[in-house]
Parts: sequence; structure tokens; C-alpha cells
Amino acid sequence: MTRIYIMTQGCTANMADSEYMKGILKEAKFDLANSLEESDVVIINTCTVKTPSENELFRTLENIRREHPYKVIVLAGCLAQTEPKKLKDYCVVGTSQIHKVVSVVEEALHDNVVHALETGEMPPLNLPKVRKNPIIEIIPINRGCLSACTFCKTKQARGNLRSYPVADIIAVAKKALRESVQEFWLTSQDTMCYGFDLDTNLATLLKELLALPGKFKIRVGMGNPVHLKTFKDELFPLFQSEKLFQFLHLPAQSGSDAVLKEMKRGNSAAEFLSLVEEAKQLIPRLTLATDIIIGFPAESDDDHWQTLELLRKTSPDVINLSRFWARPKTPAALLKQVPSDVIKHRSKIVTDIAENIVTLQNERWMGWEGEILIDEEGKEPGQWIGRNPSYKQVIVHGDFKLGDWVQVRITKTTVWDLRGDVLR
Repeated sequence: MTRIYIMTQGCTANMADSEYMKGILKEAKFDLANSLEESDVVIINTCTVKTPSENELFRTLENIRREHPYKVIVLAGCLAQTEPKKLKDYCVVGTSQIHKVVSVVEEALHDNVVHALETGEMPPLNLPKVRKNPIIEIIPINRGCLSACTFCKTKQARGNLRSYPVADIIAVAKKALRESVQEFWLTSQDTMCYGFDLDTNLATLLKELLALPGKFKIRVGMGNPVHLKTFKDELFPLFQSEKLFQFLHLPAQSGSDAVLKEMKRGNSAAEFLSLVEEAKQLIPRLTLATDIIIGFPAESDDDHWQTLELLRKTSPDVINLSRFWARPKTPAALLKQVPSDVIKHRSKIVTDIAENIVTLQNERWMGWEGEILIDEEGKEPGQWIGRNPSYKQVIVHGDFKLGDWVQVRITKTTVWDLRGDVLR
């Protein structure tokens, strides 16, 4: 029987697509391999956000062709959707065609090159699925977005906003609960614009999900501030629910209005700061995650300083830093680039400040006692990773299993996580 291995790059939306493809292939009687070496067919679900991801893909392809010349390779995901000419020798499954993966694999096995890149339909939400983590259900609530960020290539891959109906999402969640899922990740390219095309919004969806019976947690994925500000008064109070992680991933990208305008982010630095301040007033234990791009074209020293000031004022718990990469076919790629040595210097400064901020934020949890949900096995024997109500990663040792709820006291903190002793 043909054995298939799926490698996944990128975000949780890609992870969800890989889970769907595994489910579809398994239902079609293909075997799922645990490693590349065990497989006959390799599917690589690609990411196009950064140049290093693209470079990594082509290195991986070269290595597979050299070390495993007889393996069949199929490419899926965002890079496959946006760069079919670079991948003309491979079978390709586009971002809106994951439900066609079986037919593409069969064509590849017969040495036929096909590109399934149509974008006129949405993959159904009720597709079969093989979860990477049996207690976590990743639900893509929408595909595409409403923004036109000048640095982003993902829009080319995922298109304009198309949201799944609330009823379809609720049906998926109910089925997952029957299958003992205890943690939901709501994901998309921009969760904060969910439902705008259906005359609804994320808050309305969350109210329906939070009303479901059972003990579970929901994590809301990344969403842009330009859309959040339109329904924040509906959303923020929902974080008081025990079922909703007090976690907000809101990308700032820059603290300079000049840079934000060039990026076409749609909001000012002051608006971002106001959203964070209001959220933290209502949710004192909020875990704030943000993204920063270092060295965007024409970023001046003053622009860079304003970004540092924004980080100091908002004190995010998670700071994802990215050096600017000029992605092909994006407007920002045509702008005057900041010299690489300047970007390197600024990156070092922002990294040091970010580590200090995150370390201090984690230290605030020293002595905290409460319940965590075990959702990951640690790297060491007897080590487990749980999440507290603010989605902080807590490492504990003991005899547990995925899905256990454990009472802990935080006795140590690092820049990466919290360490806890089990109370009972």
C-alpha cells in the first residue's frame, strides 16, 4: 500500500490543511508514514511568508531528489499557489483545493504533472481529519483577508476574505467535543475580520462556541488591529469566560505611523496602543502577543526608535521578530531597501529589549496558583507542558496524559516559559 508523509511549513492554518489532507488520504486507504524515509510519496505543505521559508523548501527538494530519487513529491500550500512556474515539474495542490489531494496524488503516482490551483471554491469544514494532537482541534474560521499589506505575499495565496458560516463551525466543534477534544484553535490569515462578508463577526461566533456544554478552552489566533477596533466592545468582555484563553495576538509590525502607512496597515500606532490599553484594563492577566518587522523599506532611525517605544509601552508577553524580506510581486519589494548591516544592528537591539520585556512579564507569574490544561508532552521523560488561563506555557513533571487538568504553583520563570510544582 502506498505510504504518504506530509511535511508542514508555516502557520496553524497550514497545520489545519495538513490535518485535513491526512484525513482525506487515510479515508482513501493510503497509509500515513511517520517519516520521510518510510514514505513512497512526500507532500510538502509550503509557506510563502518569508524568503528563508522559500529557500528552505528548495533546499529540502534538492536533498530529497539527491537522497531519495525514487520518491514521488507533491507540493501544497501558499508557495505552491503563488509560484507554480518555479514548481512546474511537480504536482501541486493549491490552497483552495486540499480536498482534491487524492486525485493529485494519484496523478503524481502515474507520472502526470497536474496543478490544482483553482480558487473559486472553499474546502468544506467537515472533511475527515487526522489531528496532530488528539486533544486540539484547529478550526479555520475563514480563508483570505481584507487587508492589502504591501509586504505580504500570503494574500496572493489565500485571496480575499471568505468566512465559514457560524453553523458550520459549531458543527465541527460539537463533533470534536464528542471525540474528546479539549482545546480549540481558531485560525485564519486574519481572525479579526471573520464574518465581515457574512454580516457577522468573531464575537458572535465566540458567543456560540462558549455556550457549548463541556470543559474546554478556546484560543483565538492572530488578527489585525484595523478590524478589531470595529467590534472590540463586543469581544473584550468575552475574555472573562473560563472557556476562553486570555490571549490576544495582535500584530503591531511597527511603532511608526509613517511606516504603518507605507505598509498599508490601516491603523496608527496610537490606535494599536489604545486597543492594548483597553484590553489590559478589562483583562489584567492578558497575554499579549505581537509581531514586529525590522528594517521595513525606508525605515529611519526615528521610525525604529518609535517601534522600541511602542514595545516599552505595551510590554507584550510574546514578541515575534522578523527582519524584512522583500517578497516577489509585493509592492514593498519595489521600495528602497534598508542596508542589511543596519537591519542586523536594529535586530540585535530589538531582540535584547524584547527578551527583557518578556522575562519581566513572565516573572509576574511567580507564586501563581491555579489550573493548567496538559496539551503537550515535554522533551524529557516525565515532563509535560500545560497552559494556564492566559495561555502561558507551564512545564511540570509527573505522571500525566494529554487532556489532564492539573493544579500547580509557579516556582520558576524563564524568558520562554513558566515552571510549576504540582499541588494535587
